[in-house]
Amino acid sequence: MKQFTTVFFVVVMAVGATAQTYEIGPLVGGMNYIGDVGRTNYIAPNSLGFGGVFKWNRSARHSFRASVLFGKIKGDDADASDPRREQRGLSFENNITEASIGLEYTFWEFNLHKGTPQSTPYLYTGLTYFQYNALRRTSDDRIVDYDSAGTVAIPMVLGFKTSVGTKLVLALEGGARYTFTDNLDGSNPNKGLEDAEGLKFGNVNSNDWYVFTGITLTFTFGRKPCYCNF
Repeated sequence: MKQFTTVFFVVVMAVGATAQTYEIGPLVGGMNYIGDVGRTNYIAPNSLGFGGVFKWNRSARHSFRASVLFGKIKGDDADASDPRREQRGLSFENNITEASIGLEYTFWEFNLHKGTPQSTPYLYTGLTYFQYNALRRTSDDRIVDYDSAGTVAIPMVLGFKTSVGTKLVLALEGGARYTFTDNLDGSNPNKGLEDAEGLKFGNVNSNDWYVFTGITLTFTFGRKPCYCNF
């Protein structure tokens, strides 16, 4: 957790040193996972996620963005609508610690120095690195962790933001992370684990996803930009 926080603030300081208008603030909301255990709903928050976000507003239409997020994902076959999953009866929990950097693009101009209320939908994507617990299924049908692991994910976020006064921006967003692992739920443990093949279940040809749905409230500061120079 400490190393992610350090990376986040290094990015903030490095970019902020030359930024003209930028934002920083908390994000909080709910998380859910999509995979081989439990419900299959795309947006169904069932655990808390929180973190922080920094944006460099490089023009009225796009921003460079960095964020950190801490949370938990979980799944329970008892909540599934698929009778095969209900009968199987597996459940799991996993901790997620992510750092993400990328580009936020607004549908309309969002100029914080225009002097009038601003609002717009936006898209965000980039590259995410996250840490999680490597899980496995036991002989008595429990899912337990056996190691720590990390991999990358591609975030795909859709949101809507609006200015609040002259210094605050409130945003609501929902974003799925396509991960490069199929073991957030213990369904596809690493090959190095003894009898890994015999522990697999579900669709081992499809990677897992997790979703964050929440709000951000950022404080804006910096001098008025000259977008024409970009």
